Amino acid sequence: MEMESNLMMKNQKLEAFDILRKALVISARNTNFFIFTILTSLPLFCFLVYYESVLQKFLVQISEILKQPLDDLDYVWIMPFDTTRKMNKEYTDGFIHLGLLYLMPLHLLELSTVLVVVDLASKIYTEGRPLMTLKEMLHIPLDKTRLKGTFITSLYILVLSTCALLGLIWLATTYFVVFKDTMYDLFFAIWCGPSFAALLTIYLAWSAVWNGSLVISVLEGTYGIKAFALAIYFSSGSEWRGILLMLMFFAWEVSLRLPCIYIGCYGRGINCIGVVAQISLFCFGNVVKWVACTIYFCDCKNRALEKRLMMKGTTGESRG
Repeated sequence: MEMESNLMMKNQKLEAFDILRKALVISARNTNFFIFTILTSLPLFCFLVYYESVLQKFLVQISEILKQPLDDLDYVWIMPFDTTRKMNKEYTDGFIHLGLLYLMPLHLLELSTVLVVVDLASKIYTEGRPLMTLKEMLHIPLDKTRLKGTFITSLYILVLSTCALLGLIWLATTYFVVFKDTMYDLFFAIWCGPSFAALLTIYLAWSAVWNGSLVISVLEGTYGIKAFALAIYFSSGSEWRGILLMLMFFAWEVSLRLPCIYIGCYGRGINCIGVVAQISLFCFGNVVKWVACTIYFCDCKNRALEKRLMMKGTTGESRG
């Protein structure tokens, strides 16, 4: 009971920007943590330099197909089939290549970074150990059961997030391929715009739950459906905080990627410097994101505990 009371006192009702500020403080001011996360993120960094170059080049090629001029009104209704045929013929190998890169190496490298960042961030934030040495960080024991559980949870997240992203991509592609430059352009823009915003909001809300379930798997060993259920329970009443937090990191990633695609940083030589700079900022943002997710989970858990204790107190008073 004393421990629960202490947790209630530590619950500071953090809002999304407070969580982001604390995550930045932990990530930037803690020198040993910063150095250690840089070292552990190096494999992910090296792979992302290659992956982003391939992805951006592929996106530019696809966009060239979608930007075909429409000279004939009758061609409007043929264009979706023509575009699909060209993409199937010319870019099937590219789709498969990117899919395999995303599902295997990228997923595993991101997961290894998450394991390290979440575990250390939890110790620094909840246990009050801001001065951990590099030696202490290197000798943190690994629980094989938790590793297995975290991997299982990450597979659930991978499937769900991939399906959700494909839905968003399908909606955006439908607008550009089918309804671009037609007489119904304004009507369908009005329809697709709110639909895309609604789907994006749902995706961000799910992302907060998915990331929370992964944090639960790393810290508490609960995995799979149980981890999702706990994440939903703890975040009940805090959904908009989670959405806003995920929106900030989503905007960060998009704002880093779009200028590189526009400038053409995916090429070789001096253009590659742009990708390296982008990935450097992306990796830093990735560390901050998972520190923020850890703080968000701890705060949501404390709030849920506070509600439970208040309900117990109210029940006790009514009985008395």
